[in-house]
Amino acid sequence: MKIVITGGAGFIGSHLGEALIARGDEVFILDNFTSGKRENVPPEANFWENDIGTSDYLSSYFESIRPHVVVHAAASMKDPDNWVEDVQTNVIGTINVINACKEFNIPRLVYLQTSLCYGFPQEQPITLNHPINPTKSSYPISKTAAERYIQMSELDYVSFRLANCYGPRNLSGPFATFYRELTGGRLCTVVDAKRDFVYITDLIRVLLRGIDGIGEGVYHVSSGVENSILKVYDLVSKELGIIKDPILQPRGIDDVPTLLLDSTRTTEDFGIKPEVLLEEGIIETIKWYQEHGVGETYTHLRGLEGERQQ
Repeated sequence: MKIVITGGAGFIGSHLGEALIARGDEVFILDNFTSGKRENVPPEANFWENDIGTSDYLSSYFESIRPHVVVHAAASMKDPDNWVEDVQTNVIGTINVINACKEFNIPRLVYLQTSLCYGFPQEQPITLNHPINPTKSSYPISKTAAERYIQMSELDYVSFRLANCYGPRNLSGPFATFYRELTGGRLCTVVDAKRDFVYITDLIRVLLRGIDGIGEGVYHVSSGVENSILKVYDLVSKELGIIKDPILQPRGIDDVPTLLLDSTRTTEDFGIKPEVLLEEGIIETIKWYQEHGVGETYTHLRGLEGERQQ
């Protein structure tokens, strides 16, 4: 198949591109390198550096390729203050993708959504019936608006609401931050929060089935296990052999206390379950950090009084 991946130079998009190429698909990647890395682009992929939110090239691009599937993984999340970029990429960019898919009758659109669409959870685990209420953060607000437009588009789509995905090349969230700070001889701050962490290979297995036409509508992709940020810190610290007590602090004003997703529908429709334990995934993630290093990390979150977290 011919498959377009927006944001294909990012963490998830690049792993997906490699998996598709490995099974014989023809992959076309779009990325503007806001958070993606040029070195992440698989050498066998067809690559075009461009911005889905500000360009009118998508129509001619899709016409020249005639893809069978579009995977929309591009997203803006690096700066919680940059609402304009979030809307331009996450909302306008998605509308541009939708219009191009409709114009050329693209058979399927696969969308990567955040589980932060639920806001502060009212139940654990979170079911697909939970109210949608993204609050206090531009990233989930704009990503959820985009999902709404996809749902109104009448396209054949699947939208995957993701737990916290991690693995090699991941430069957002606690894994990369803890590695960078510990190896730099600095103390780490750890908040009293819990998350559902899913390893990249478990996510890719689900995405491949979605690309192949399995499923319709909205799904959760998760490990189904709740782990504290403190446990993540302890595992990273132990793997590095750098044992330091972290600085414990309360959550920021936009940081939900816990996220645990019910992935029953995903298991039933896709016929697979997560395989990689957190303890196993962290080992592989640390190996990649040790080989490639960690420079800039980023988060959509703010601090205790609204200041940006680092």
